[in-house]
Amino acid sequence: MPQSLQLSVLDQSVACVGRPQDEAIRNTVALAEHCERLGYQRFWVSEHHGLPTIVGTAPEILMAAVAVRTSRIRIGSAGVMLPHYSPFKVAEQFRVLDALAPGRIDLGVGRAPGSDHRTAMLLNPDPRSSEMFPQQVRELHAWVTGEEMPEGHAGRGIQALPRAGTAPQLWMLGSSGYGAQLAGHFGMPYSFAHFITDGEGCAEALELYRHLFKPGLIEKPHANVCVWALAADTEEEAWRLFASRERTRVDRQTGRFGPLLPPQEAEREYSAAEDAYRQGLRRKAMVGTGAQVAAKLRALAEELQVPELVVITWTWDPAAQRRSYELLAREFALQPA
Repeated sequence: MPQSLQLSVLDQSVACVGRPQDEAIRNTVALAEHCERLGYQRFWVSEHHGLPTIVGTAPEILMAAVAVRTSRIRIGSAGVMLPHYSPFKVAEQFRVLDALAPGRIDLGVGRAPGSDHRTAMLLNPDPRSSEMFPQQVRELHAWVTGEEMPEGHAGRGIQALPRAGTAPQLWMLGSSGYGAQLAGHFGMPYSFAHFITDGEGCAEALELYRHLFKPGLIEKPHANVCVWALAADTEEEAWRLFASRERTRVDRQTGRFGPLLPPQEAEREYSAAEDAYRQGLRRKAMVGTGAQVAAKLRALAEELQVPELVVITWTWDPAAQRRSYELLAREFALQPA
């Protein structure tokens, strides 16, 4: 692992009880500005549909807002759920984004629906659309970079505009071996969603990616890991804030989805099974003071041999979220913009 571990940010525009949903979108843009000032490497936003907890439904639009409010930080999708869309249209959208922020755009793509089955069918009624994902990735790369389509392809001779001297960087996102294999096959950068699986399968996916990697979009394998973390000025305060996230994760196990509760309202009586799950969450959680969380992040990066971690933080209070990123920036001696 390099001596200097790079830190980036993933934000999902989380809905919060007592706060209007549109405020969550504006908070994401404000957080991007804040994290750029702190010196973070990237700022990625996710795509979810029909989920009461997460209201970030259109990363390409949110990225445009972030692009015009920042000047240095890389901006990306984590990710565009490609089976819902035409690769050509996605390429056009991201070529426009690259025109707004030349050389700063990451185009992360994934195969998962980012929604329930009914909502996914509304986005694309073809139930077999995910089977076309590898072909979609090939087409998207060609249109994003300006490569010519092969003979016989319906898109041969057609370009995704506007053209420029830079192009978005394509990333493969995943939380299983499938994305790792595809990223290795195409020679793409790869990002594992550690926060979705609580780390399960992460080391295996990274090993698979590195083993299968063939030079393609990039010459050498490059991977990062998206991990959930929360820092506060005291360990006690960090665990108090964690109650909001903890409640959401426990409720999700039984199909209950909703906006994030404030910490003081998040506590409830847990069944024996729920409490066992809750204790498992706490054992793995990257929660504590800035120094404590930084030590856990460094240990994880060393274990997985990755040069970059992408940190995602949920708090009911946006000020607590901003403070968490401030504390980590201080611990990692990030260079302010």
